[in-house]
Amino acid sequence: MGILQNKIRAIFNPEHFQGWAQKRRYFEGWYFKVINKPETKAFAFIPGIAMDESGKKQAFIQVLDGKMQTAHYHKFPPELFVPSPDKFEVAIDGNRFSRNSIQLNLRDLKGSLQFSETVPWPSHWYSPGIMGPYTFVPFMECYHGIVSMDHKISGHLEVNGEMLNFDNGRGYTEKDWGHSFPSAYIWMQTNHFSKPGFSIKASVAKIPFLGRWFVGFIVGIWLGDRLVQFTTYNRSKLRKSVVDADKVELLLENQTYRLEIIARRGLSTSLASPILGLMDGRIEESMNACIEVNLTERKSGKTIFCDVGRNAGLEVAGKIEEIMIY
Repeated sequence: MGILQNKIRAIFNPEHFQGWAQKRRYFEGWYFKVINKPETKAFAFIPGIAMDESGKKQAFIQVLDGKMQTAHYHKFPPELFVPSPDKFEVAIDGNRFSRNSIQLNLRDLKGSLQFSETVPWPSHWYSPGIMGPYTFVPFMECYHGIVSMDHKISGHLEVNGEMLNFDNGRGYTEKDWGHSFPSAYIWMQTNHFSKPGFSIKASVAKIPFLGRWFVGFIVGIWLGDRLVQFTTYNRSKLRKSVVDADKVELLLENQTYRLEIIARRGLSTSLASPILGLMDGRIEESMNACIEVNLTERKSGKTIFCDVGRNAGLEVAGKIEEIMIY
């Protein structure tokens, strides 16, 4: 009964651990992006669990240094991965991760960071989190969750013997779970605009569904006091999705707004990604891209938000021609 209760509770709380009773072909990971106030240090910490076809398991913590363009994959015995059943909290050996804090105790990386003024994606019983009604579809390849679109950081990290101050830095936290990343997708995020308190996250992906597939998308722009959403399930339209060697262009519309995005690529770093549960894939992620954003009202043409986000995360992976829309 305990596992069943955990599974039901998790469905309505996407940030919680979802993999209760999963034994094979499964992964789950959280993505903590942290940038210090002067924007000289940028890291992504990715704790998680992975299981292959045969049921072989491994826990892991990936560390991406966005400024140095390096990535390290720390592997742990699976029994050291300990999720909480009733809240978002995950422990891996001496490392702990939650909505409001992380504690790191790796060989060359130690310290703790606290997060305040977090901004979760709105959630309702009929539409839990960013997946909306697709949350309840049991055979999706990959599910997605937003823990916080934007928050303030305090605390310190010791990295390779250097003490780093993250007071008044900015952070972002999301997660994924399922058995594989999509075979083609675009993902981008930044919460570093000319004024703090604004954030954008956008993803476009090839989604297998009932023996066929469609181009799905989830885009949210946090304007400091409200979230404007463009998603497959809220009748928004993806009018343009174009990728070349230098940039990514997206154009979306919902009933009220039109959103134009141009993401310009930066130098990237290779990260491990899941294929059939095992972290055998490789993706290239940049943490120094920039994203031009222009949000306007459709009827009046009035500009609601126009700015350029820096320190942006950007991934373009797989057979990208399959999700191109001109």
